[in-house]
Amino acid sequence: MWRDSAVQMAGIYKGRLSSQADYNHSADILNAIILKGEKFGIFGPNGAGKTTLISMMCGILQPTSGEVMYCIDGERLNARSALQYIGYVPQDFAFYPELTAGQNLTYFGKMYGLPTGVLNEQIDCLLEKLGLFHVKNKKVMTFSGGMKRRMNLAIGILNEPEILFLDEPTVGVDVQSKHAIIQLLEELNKNGTSILYTSHHLKEAEDFCNRIALIDKGQIIGLGTLESLTAQHRAANLEELLIGLT
Repeated sequence: MWRDSAVQMAGIYKGRLSSQADYNHSADILNAIILKGEKFGIFGPNGAGKTTLISMMCGILQPTSGEVMYCIDGERLNARSALQYIGYVPQDFAFYPELTAGQNLTYFGKMYGLPTGVLNEQIDCLLEKLGLFHVKNKKVMTFSGGMKRRMNLAIGILNEPEILFLDEPTVGVDVQSKHAIIQLLEELNKNGTSILYTSHHLKEAEDFCNRIALIDKGQIIGLGTLESLTAQHRAANLEELLIGLT
């Protein structure tokens, strides 16, 4: 099972535990396995803990207890060892608005350690796919909200990650930007990238995800395919399922 997985969470918890007894009985202890090549969605109401969970899963936030491990080329790695294989697209914009699109991507590409020739090709390729090539030399502060979302995604996938984490990648974007983002994510997944993301767009998630986790108050309250969960709880769709369980 381990070699079929991309990410494994074992007993992770974020918060204060006063004793081992509290740990053993806490409802907030999270265990889950994300499979290789999977498109895995995390959903829940505002404040449910979606951002905290995905931040722990990608190694940005250290859990109070438990561990998150990654399977890369058959090896079991911790977050630090797997860093070069992981991509992360946060909900907040993670770029320098006073720099151009090209300058931002060059800066982050060098942080990844990409060779100059490879980096330049990757920059032009991503900007073209995301419909941003024509603004390569314009400052990002002049971009629309949707263009900034696409820019955020480009930075997060510069290193062609094996595992990609995204926190609300399509929030507040126009239809054109949403289409460009989802289309590129589908392409990445077809090429072998395992994708984990949070979103408020439930219909989008129904069409995109292989499996989903529903969380509320830091606890996983549902885990499986949309079909299995809706059948189990007699819900017509993801929205009805989420309302019924939370």
